[in-house]
Amino acid sequence: MVAAGAAAAEDAPPVGDVGMGEKVFTKCRSCHQIGEGAHTAVGPELNGLIGRHAGSLPGYNYSEAMKTSGLVWDEATFKDYIRDPKAKVPGTKMAFAGLSRQSDIDNVTAYLKSFGADGKKLP
Repeated sequence: MVAAGAAAAEDAPPVGDVGMGEKVFTKCRSCHQIGEGAHTAVGPELNGLIGRHAGSLPGYNYSEAMKTSGLVWDEATFKDYIRDPKAKVPGTKMAFAGLSRQSDIDNVTAYLKSFGADGKKLP
């Protein structure tokens, strides 16, 4: 039996706007890539981020803090991280200070979720 709260969460509309998230992602592009042909740059590429273990993308030299964080990138974890990366993972190499507006966090999360691990846009 599914709890009432869990059923309501499953029926809830998605949070965030993919198009607005693409605009927010311009703050990330100097270090990260996403989409077909993406590769590691200053930071790791972000295709298939949701569901990935933190510090696990082959070919990127993560900080020891990220590799040993034990995090798995689900929506809640990513949103918490992107608000204040250094607070979530002390010792991370990521120099970005974070996003302060909840709408920006929701939108960039929706944008990242719109790509599969292969870099293709999801339906």
